[in-house]
Amino acid sequence: MAGLAFAWGLFALLAGGDFTSLGNTRLMLLQTAVVGTAAVGATIIIISGGIDLSVGSTIALGTVVAALLLQAGFPPAVAAAGALGISLLVGASIGAFVIGHAGRIAALAIAVLMGVTVGGSAGPVAGILAALAAATFLWTAAGRWLPKLELVPFVVTLALWGTLRGLAKGLADNQGVYPETTGWLGDLMVSGNSGLAPGVWILFLIAAAFAGLLRWTPLGRHFFAVGSNEETARLCGVRVERVKVLAYVLGVGCAGIAALLQFSFLSMGDPTTAEGYELRVIAAVVIGGASLSGGEGSILGTLIGALIMVVVDNGCTQMGLENWIQDVVTGAIILAAVLVDRARHLRA
Repeated sequence: MAGLAFAWGLFALLAGGDFTSLGNTRLMLLQTAVVGTAAVGATIIIISGGIDLSVGSTIALGTVVAALLLQAGFPPAVAAAGALGISLLVGASIGAFVIGHAGRIAALAIAVLMGVTVGGSAGPVAGILAALAAATFLWTAAGRWLPKLELVPFVVTLALWGTLRGLAKGLADNQGVYPETTGWLGDLMVSGNSGLAPGVWILFLIAAAFAGLLRWTPLGRHFFAVGSNEETARLCGVRVERVKVLAYVLGVGCAGIAALLQFSFLSMGDPTTAEGYELRVIAAVVIGGASLSGGEGSILGTLIGALIMVVVDNGCTQMGLENWIQDVVTGAIILAAVLVDRARHLRA
């Protein structure tokens, strides 16, 4: 909190009234909504000892899916469900790879392909039945006969960083997707004459829900326990594998909500959007006091970290500084946060 107050006070002094105006304050909150929402989810992942380098690609894919569904004539609610569903599927897949169930993910992919093949020749009902039968058999077989191959979260999400971005570009045919109408999805990041945009309130509601989850539920305590010491947590009866999967489902699910906010901001599906958001999201979590080794972190700290970066970016813009200076300042802040975290651990 002191860091945010210092950054705001510094730019208020240097940039003057343009920075401290009510309109600019609303703009900074709006700029925080997308990264902040994704960072709230990333906090759960990092607390549990994981990492997600694919968050930017997930956001891009979500905007494309929402735009394609709207373009096909589906209502906004279906488009939103599609974007969220894709993100939840990505989160579950990451969790499955991390806990060693890559064979089951491959089994589901094969079942889907079989269903599409059968459906193309014998009709959709036959395709669905074939997919369900194949999924049941292959899922059971993979769990019984294939060995568990646990993968490092860094490697899994780095691979998905490119895979999901490529999938987004393929679905969009390497161009933006412009639906004729966006419905209420297009209003999520629009501020009225007074008050805040719905997207900002969505960020606050998600942050409050996740803060309550971490503070007052057994699952929240299990996230901290697994991130602090996985083996100790296992010996204490914590179902470590389930906790890891849930961390990624919830965390990447927040990236899906961030994708809806980004879509509202752009009014289009853009397969190239959110590039570099991985750095900004992880930086917000680390600046907020979380440890990349797991077991530490808070939602409030993450929100403060996201706001600090937005204040720095906005303040530099108000002062007319070039983008490369903003990048240098942001990098310096991240390095300082990591050094403080390291020093704290050494003292402990």
